[in-house]
Amino acid sequence: MNKSTRILALGLFAGFLHFSAIAAEAKGSAQEATAMVNRAVAYLKENGKEKAFAEFANPANTQFHDRDLYVFVYDMNGVAVAHGNNPKMVGKNLLDMKDSDGKFIIRGFIDVANGKGKGWVDYKWPNPSTKAVEQKSSYVEKTDGGLIVGAGIYK
Repeated sequence: MNKSTRILALGLFAGFLHFSAIAAEAKGSAQEATAMVNRAVAYLKENGKEKAFAEFANPANTQFHDRDLYVFVYDMNGVAVAHGNNPKMVGKNLLDMKDSDGKFIIRGFIDVANGKGKGWVDYKWPNPSTKAVEQKSSYVEKTDGGLIVGAGIYK
C-alpha cells in the first residue's frame, strides 16, 4: 500500500470514528432515560397530573425532552394520558397496539408495572430523530397513583 493510499485510509477511518461518536451523542442512554423517568415521577407527585402532563407534552421543557428521549404516561388500562412526542395518542386506549414484529407494547409496560413495578421493555418504534422504525427499549415505572411513566432509548 503506497503512502497516499494509507493516508486516505486513515483519514476515512478517522472520519468514520468521528461520525460514530457524533451519532452516539445524539441518542439518549439508558442512564439518562432512567433519570428522566425518576424526574417525571417526582414532578408528577409534587405538582399533580394536570401540570405534569402539560410539562411532559411541552417540547421546550428539557427536563422531559432531550434529543430522542421524551416522557410518556399510560394508565393501567392502556390509555395514553400524556405523550411527549405524539399528543395525538393521548386519550386513546392503546392496549392492543403492536410493533412491527407483532409484540404488544403497552401490555408489556403493564406487565412490568404489575410485576416488579419498574423495568425495561423492548420493542420497535419510530425514532423521531431519524423517522425510521428502530429497536427501542423503554424504562417504565408504576406510580403510587396507578400510572405508568416511561422514557425509552433507541438502540
